[in-house]
Amino acid sequence: MTTTTPPATPPAPPADRIVETKHTVTINGVEIGYTATAGVIIMKEEVEKDGVSSGEQARAGIFFVAYTRDGVTDLSRRPITFAFNGGPGSSSVWLHLGLFGPQRVLMSDEGWPLPPPGRFVPNQYSLLDVSDLVFIDPVSTGYSRVVAGESAKQFHDFRKDIESVGDFIRLYTGRYGRWLSPKYLAGESYGTTRAAGLTGYLQERHGLYLNGLILISAVLHFQTLAFDHGNDLPYMLFLPAYTATAFYHRRLEPELQRDLVATLRAAEAFALGDYALALLQGDRLDDSGIERIATQLARYTGLSRDYIIRSHLRIRDDRFVKELLRDRQRTVGRLDSRFTGYDRDAVGETAEYDPSLAAITGPYTAALNDYVRTQLGFHSDLPYEILTERVWPWSFNDHQNRYVDVAETLRRAMHRNPALRVHVASGYYDLATPYFATRYTLSHLGLDPALRGQISESFYPAGHMMYIHEPSLAALKAVLAEFVTAAEATGDHV
Repeated sequence: MTTTTPPATPPAPPADRIVETKHTVTINGVEIGYTATAGVIIMKEEVEKDGVSSGEQARAGIFFVAYTRDGVTDLSRRPITFAFNGGPGSSSVWLHLGLFGPQRVLMSDEGWPLPPPGRFVPNQYSLLDVSDLVFIDPVSTGYSRVVAGESAKQFHDFRKDIESVGDFIRLYTGRYGRWLSPKYLAGESYGTTRAAGLTGYLQERHGLYLNGLILISAVLHFQTLAFDHGNDLPYMLFLPAYTATAFYHRRLEPELQRDLVATLRAAEAFALGDYALALLQGDRLDDSGIERIATQLARYTGLSRDYIIRSHLRIRDDRFVKELLRDRQRTVGRLDSRFTGYDRDAVGETAEYDPSLAAITGPYTAALNDYVRTQLGFHSDLPYEILTERVWPWSFNDHQNRYVDVAETLRRAMHRNPALRVHVASGYYDLATPYFATRYTLSHLGLDPALRGQISESFYPAGHMMYIHEPSLAALKAVLAEFVTAAEATGDHV
């Protein structure tokens, strides 16, 4: 007698998994009821063979959390903001539980972490009073993963990342009836690179025009940040952030310690004046010029003239964070230079770790992992990838032999959509995306003069995540609420 093995049952195709819960939060003294929607949407791509569509192929599941205000009857007058962080490799946890969401991680007023474990509390500074919110985790971050049989590497790419996030925004906009809502993107760090890239992709691929961009700690042109041989631009653009850091740690001369903003204006003038001219001369700068510039650099950085001269007047950021407080055997943070750390090797050239990143990683990770389960009702045994290195090496094939530049993409998008407004928020103590580098990029966009007023800026006495500093969080919320509601007040979205 022979037996036959029945054919294996094919696995079920990947499916969306969505959970909705109801909540309230008090903002500006008003209790707001809202619906939280958390889950994974399966992203599919149309497959063509010989020019004929043969259906859709599932590629990845993207995890998101959305907050929509209850009781809204006219969605065409209710803004919606799509938010994400950067990295590459970062989840949206920082903007979600730090700035925009209805709950936030509890830190001290100055932004120092409390003893573990982390805690979250209602966020009275949430943007939910003026805009619905959608937080997106790009593929390989958060709970977002490729489906079985797909390679994650395909999404670890400048262009594919923009396309996948843009396609998610298009899909969410259609499913949840938001095509006629005023639409905003909010990105932080590399998320600002993604956001600027999305302005072009959403317009050109999906005809989806935006009302505004919110750029937190922006980087739009990588030449401003890359300390490469032959690229002198970052040395002058980082200088004011060095000055701010030295000011905070009281390493400047007494007359420069009186007023931060006044001191920064002086440092900016020197950076684009005498310092820029000196760097342009290269080896043609004579000894007296070297001495003169080194004296000024020492004045604005808190470093010694001897160290600056031996550095050929060029101070890299990784060396600055180690050198400024070397006599105290302390390093300063890169993301937020108010933070300090201690290295085993006090005479090393670069820091062992970033004390500002170390301070926030634990509280945000603990809070997020508890929050999604206990408050949002979403359960998964996958690790929530807060900030992963699994996306590296990140591909910039679109920018072979040149610096990544999405400033030009933004310029083109603004010319095609003159209603597009941009707000850029920067922290003075940010050594990752210094505020002066951002200002330089914005001043070199080549915009039609009639559109220059579409860009606004704000500055805060904190670092890359300026919102961990509660006074800065309160001020930033006020600025962004006004920015988002400006279209409603003028009817620009109609």
